[in-house]
Amino acid sequence: MKILLVEDEPKVASFLHQGLTEQQHTVDLALEGLLGLRLALAGGYDLIILDTLLPGLSGLEVCRQVRAHDAGVPILMLTALGETDDKIRGLDAGADDYLVKPFAFQELLARIRALARRRHEAPAAQALLRLADLTLDPASKVVQRAGQPIQLTAREFALLEYLLRQQGRVVSRVDILEHVWETNFDTGSNVIDVYINFLRKKIDKDFTPKLIHTLVGMGYVMKED
Repeated sequence: MKILLVEDEPKVASFLHQGLTEQQHTVDLALEGLLGLRLALAGGYDLIILDTLLPGLSGLEVCRQVRAHDAGVPILMLTALGETDDKIRGLDAGADDYLVKPFAFQELLARIRALARRRHEAPAAQALLRLADLTLDPASKVVQRAGQPIQLTAREFALLEYLLRQQGRVVSRVDILEHVWETNFDTGSNVIDVYINFLRKKIDKDFTPKLIHTLVGMGYVMKED
């Protein structure tokens, strides 16, 4: 893979550059945000590994601008900021995955393999997904409820698409992490609950019937009330 690494800590950058190169990846290195953004916008990368706290331009802003120009390139954020709100900000900025420092290099490689598989797997069926008066178009990324457009972030859209594809089935938090995030947060994290609440406010709060249901101790199910 051709990888862009944007990391301002010289020791970390050197370690990752060497390790990824030894894994036969081609790695370009940027030590600050503005250079990282220029390289990213030039295109041609299979993956961007991006630190959050960068001089010149924050990693979150780099992520937002890259995502606005290229919706497909996978972005993996590396950061010392490990609180749930920090993770949510990174994911909402457009990151596909989030790895908190310190981390094992083998875990980084596993995340990279997962992102590579996700990008190169055959696209999911593009048929319109429906439940009651809710529709989701995987191709155009348009969501409507009762004919009204619903604005979702990339992560909210991915979560809703997964729930719709599993409608009528109970899905656990582990199922959601594996299929929507392709990673594992710590067991005490409430990031799934946070995103379920985001979706409820947007697609259930002002509409009937309610479509997202919680089964205590089991997970969530999407069905008509």
